[in-house]
Amino acid sequence: MFKIGDKIVYPMHGAGIIESIEEKEILGEMRRYYVLRMPIGDMKVMIPIMNVQDIGLRKVIDEEGVLRVLSILQEKDSPMNTNWNRRYRNNMEKIKSGNVFELAEVVRNLSTRDKDKGLSTGEKKMLDNARQILISELVLVKDSKEDKIKNLLEEYLA
Repeated sequence: MFKIGDKIVYPMHGAGIIESIEEKEILGEMRRYYVLRMPIGDMKVMIPIMNVQDIGLRKVIDEEGVLRVLSILQEKDSPMNTNWNRRYRNNMEKIKSGNVFELAEVVRNLSTRDKDKGLSTGEKKMLDNARQILISELVLVKDSKEDKIKNLLEEYLA
């Protein structure tokens, strides 16, 4: 169970800070929700507490985790399926997993492929989404601004 002030990651959506825990009645049933403020886009999300395990909420990584993410971004990209559909599904599974290190692999691999061969519209959208999720977590861990983290990623992906 998380508490107010915790920095957590909501897979597929990004990282945020729990602002409050509220009880709401929906369809005649009282449920408790985490109210998560997302630093990028200044959005608020309500997450049912009873679904936390299924959703895969987790605390943000620490500084050591950041170093590992940055080293993954610098590694040579791992072999990707040449079949667009399989590659897309594999990358989507990694993003949905909520594992930041797999997310970093997706960002690295798709960025490299974009530079070398270009990406389809679907994969471009996936890369943008994966980058935003990664940036949102790094912004909270490093207590930094979005632009600074974007520049840091560019540096490591170059």
